[in-house]
Amino acid sequence: MRVKEILRTATQAWSPATKHPVYLALGTAAQQLDASFNTSAALEIFEMDFADSSMDMKLRGTLPTSNRFHSLIWVAFDMEVKGSSGRLIGGSESGSVTVFSPDAILSAAEDAVIGQSNKHTGPVHALDYNRFQSNLIASGASDSEIYIWDLNNFSNPMTPGTKSQPAEDVSVVAWNSQVQHILASANPSGKAIVWDLRKNEPIIKISDHSNRMHCSGMLWHPDVATQLLLASEDDRLPVIQMWDLRFATSPLKVLESHTRGILSISWSQADPELLLSSGKDNRILCWNPNTGEVIYELPTANQWCFDVQWCPRNPALLSAASFDGRISVYSVMGGRLQHDPFGTGQTLPPLQVPQPSVETTIIPPLKKPPKWVRRPVGASFAFGGKLVTFESPNVAPQQPIRRQVHVSQVTTETEFLQRSDELQATLQSGSFSSYCHGKISSAPSDAEQDIWRFLMVNFEDEARVKFLRLLGFSKDELQRKVSHQTTALADESDGLSGPDTDGLISQALLVGNFEAAVDLCLNDGRFAEAILLSISGGEELLKKTQQRYLRQQTNSLISSVVTQNWRDIVQSCELDNWKEALAALLTYANPEAFAPLCDTLGARLQAEGTEKCCLQACLCFICSGNIERLVECWTSQRDCSSPLALEDLVEKVMILRKSIERLRSGEVCVQSSALTEKLIQYSSILASQGSLSSSGSFGAPVGFMSGPSMSGPSMSGPSVPPSSPPGPMMPPPPGPGFLSPTSLPSFPAAPPGGAYLPLGAGYPQGGPGAPGAKIFSGAGVPPPLTGTCRRLEEPLNTLPENYTPPAPITAPVMGFPMEAPVPQDRIQVPPGAPQEPSVQSLQQLPAEHVEQKEIPAEHMILKTTFSSLVQRCQLAAADPVTHTRTHTRDTLHTRLPRAFSIWQALI
Repeated sequence: MRVKEILRTATQAWSPATKHPVYLALGTAAQQLDASFNTSAALEIFEMDFADSSMDMKLRGTLPTSNRFHSLIWVAFDMEVKGSSGRLIGGSESGSVTVFSPDAILSAAEDAVIGQSNKHTGPVHALDYNRFQSNLIASGASDSEIYIWDLNNFSNPMTPGTKSQPAEDVSVVAWNSQVQHILASANPSGKAIVWDLRKNEPIIKISDHSNRMHCSGMLWHPDVATQLLLASEDDRLPVIQMWDLRFATSPLKVLESHTRGILSISWSQADPELLLSSGKDNRILCWNPNTGEVIYELPTANQWCFDVQWCPRNPALLSAASFDGRISVYSVMGGRLQHDPFGTGQTLPPLQVPQPSVETTIIPPLKKPPKWVRRPVGASFAFGGKLVTFESPNVAPQQPIRRQVHVSQVTTETEFLQRSDELQATLQSGSFSSYCHGKISSAPSDAEQDIWRFLMVNFEDEARVKFLRLLGFSKDELQRKVSHQTTALADESDGLSGPDTDGLISQALLVGNFEAAVDLCLNDGRFAEAILLSISGGEELLKKTQQRYLRQQTNSLISSVVTQNWRDIVQSCELDNWKEALAALLTYANPEAFAPLCDTLGARLQAEGTEKCCLQACLCFICSGNIERLVECWTSQRDCSSPLALEDLVEKVMILRKSIERLRSGEVCVQSSALTEKLIQYSSILASQGSLSSSGSFGAPVGFMSGPSMSGPSMSGPSVPPSSPPGPMMPPPPGPGFLSPTSLPSFPAAPPGGAYLPLGAGYPQGGPGAPGAKIFSGAGVPPPLTGTCRRLEEPLNTLPENYTPPAPITAPVMGFPMEAPVPQDRIQVPPGAPQEPSVQSLQQLPAEHVEQKEIPAEHMILKTTFSSLVQRCQLAAADPVTHTRTHTRDTLHTRLPRAFSIWQALI
């Protein structure tokens, strides 16, 4: 794509690669005239300002000259030592070689010409400089004249050897890019000579056998010392020949795409696979000389380009000088080009016809990335901790490159991977007890040991007893202390009450006043006698006696044991006595209330905010099986951002989950966004360390889902039927002594923050440490309900205001007369039992359309029973013996199906 342009008919030379900003020197071209026939000459320096979006070049310096130029080069001479801009050397049409100072031209100084020599007898068509010694310059002119100039001693040039015969013009000279004492020259006749400056003689001559090779350009390979290119200007043979001096009998390769003679060639020093050529066919082509393929063609005007050059500093830029008096700068990286439909760039006067819009053309870049864009080496981290690297091996030019990509595994967390593998192996093998033993032995603190001891108990028998033992309460030790205390009290004598009190109690008993007798015993401190007498006085008196007695006691534990009101203990106990409170829950709490009470105690400990209390709260959450609260409590005090800290949390969560699954004999479903986040983070770390198999199992574990936070027991699933026996590790709680359990008042503890979902089948209610449920008789107990569970937020007994209870299924079908219901005496039912809704008359029922609805899963047993009954009745009606019973058949065919439809719609 064209990026800059200026109207000049000139030869060109780029500033050296070390010079910034980039300059382009233009010398008025010899043997060319414009329409004005102006014969003046000048040397101008333009700056390439690419920050300016216009196509213009900025003129920074100019110097009038007496001669026009056939050739011009810019040499980096003394730029490192003195900080100058180098030297400009021009070969003129008069045979002079002149050295200019670019700094003097840029600053408009008078001493711009440093040296000049007229050794040549004819026009100087060729100039080149040595890549190893920038002070050495080679020039070629007519009569086979070749001179080697030293900028340090410009007045005394040397020759590479005797002139070649027959004498002819030297069209091009070129220094070898790899060997500093090798110089080559070429003649228009197509003959090339390679000179050895150490011997001052030619060492090899190259010529085409067709005798049609008119050489217009010659270049040495940038990397291969023995290869060079020759370009033919002859329209009969418009080719570029690649020669190798090791077998110089014929060209090694011939590049053929131009249709007319080639005027100029330029080989990129930044990428040997890029070769420019311009020809008489108005084309500028970019070749890959190794393959002979044209990889790019520049969009040019319909004019010949007699000189093309790559920019040394910016390898993507090139300049082209054409015979129409334009110097254009192109970029091979592509871009957008706007076309002026009139080609003038100026706004024309308004016309009656609409103005055509400016067209934008997208110019593609090279077909393959150039060498300066390619990375010599590269590395990138991939998924799974893989490191992908590549490098470009150092091979000989034109040799096939074996490009290899290396994939290696990067592991930085070796201890984390080791512990994760141990956990994965334990989860698969099921050796949880031995795993917990190892964690206890390697635990860094006592609190960590206690957590792993509590987790290990879940996999053992008699978990409740062992939980109590871990809390410091041993049944054997307690029995020993009680025996000792009883013996000590037996040695003491108790005082007796006075005869007056005994007489009043006797009188009250004789008249049957149990309440007065109980009051006398309580006032006299005879609590045992008061309770015994209240049992004989009835349930009402027993409740009053218990409440009065408990009000006088300072020990709230006794009150909670009798009334089963453990919420007061959990909410009001001193947190220093948390072990005693947890032990009481393990011993006495109902299975349904155990998990919420443990969570309440754990929440109180967690609210303290100290690390010690939070670790104690974790023990409570382990007993209740609340994985979500365990994660929340653990992360509140421990930073789980590091891999090892996250491993500590995951180990505890997975072991607790496995213990609950062992009790349930099924999988656990926990809805916890915090846990899901930690597991995703844990899985990501495993994947980054290359453990993809383990990462997959933890990344989407069965039973762990993200979603709204729920209470711990919500993972339990459907409820246990009353007929289910207690788990093998959960014995039933002890009875409350000599009192009848049915006579004690019940104070069910409501869970904080809402209702808890029921527990799963086969899973002891209330968590791993909860007491076992009572054994109920299996007779007459319906099977557990299945199907969709009601949402927690929905009220269980909410009815609309205008709700009308449906008629019982035993009621006659609508349309048939019905006798008024007979009043019945009040039936004695247990307190709190639901009452049967009274049967309303059919006239009061609203007439509404009865439509069939989907039968709930829990009512399918009724449908099956009712359907079988209808089939049996229909078979009986079809029997010939009962065929004459018209009334029976009508009833079967009308009333029973209609009743079945009404029942199905109502449920």
